[in-house]
Amino acid sequence: MVYEAYESISVDVSDGVATITFHRPEKYNALSTEVYFDLARAFAEIQLDHSVDVTIITGEGEDAFCAGADIEQYAGPSEEHDPRQKDRQQFFYEDVYKRVYDLHCPTIAKINGYCVGGGLILAAFCDLRIAVDDAKFGVPVTDIGQIPSGGSTYRVAQLIGEAKVKELIYTAGMAEADEAEKIGFVNRAVPREELDETVDEIVDAIQNTGRKAVKNSKKAINYSMNAPDLDTAREHEAELWWEQFATQERIDLVDEFNEG
Repeated sequence: MVYEAYESISVDVSDGVATITFHRPEKYNALSTEVYFDLARAFAEIQLDHSVDVTIITGEGEDAFCAGADIEQYAGPSEEHDPRQKDRQQFFYEDVYKRVYDLHCPTIAKINGYCVGGGLILAAFCDLRIAVDDAKFGVPVTDIGQIPSGGSTYRVAQLIGEAKVKELIYTAGMAEADEAEKIGFVNRAVPREELDETVDEIVDAIQNTGRKAVKNSKKAINYSMNAPDLDTAREHEAELWWEQFATQERIDLVDEFNEG
């Protein structure tokens, strides 16, 4: 099934896997306002489709996953910018970055090239990041006199730590794929010819487990990552544990395990 009427992305759902593909290779799949609106709608549709087990996000072509925002949008003095820009920033965070983080199913950023700026932020809010070994990563916004946005100063620091995120931001630096894997931003960096197979293997592994268990595990982990303390995290985890315990999925899989 293909979700229709998108201008800058495509959304294909097949066998429980939703694949979102950026279609702006001539712009390195940069994030225009139109792309953000398309993504927000795509995530809203997937959130309503509980047959989806995994969502994959990738870019068309071999040069870029997503090279961030169109820099033209930053040109000129602030008073010349649309007065709704602050509202847009809030919308982009709540309906794109936060939405993919909270999506009911696991999300995988399939990084096939440059992953920069808003593209890196989007990837950071995904659950997993699998990249080609010649991909490059960074949020070089200090180069244009700006600071990171979209909650990235919190989320990326969660993934790679305060010191490293400060180094990359302060210097407008870029990280190679092997470094991105080493510091924990990328789960795996693989040769380009192995990217499809690697992501497919992860998807198969997810779909061969308890699918509701995976989704409830995501809820528990996400909550725990942002909980104020261990006790609060454990209480929420216990609620989800008992919710999962009551499912037919759990009964069937335990019986299957015992019979095997």
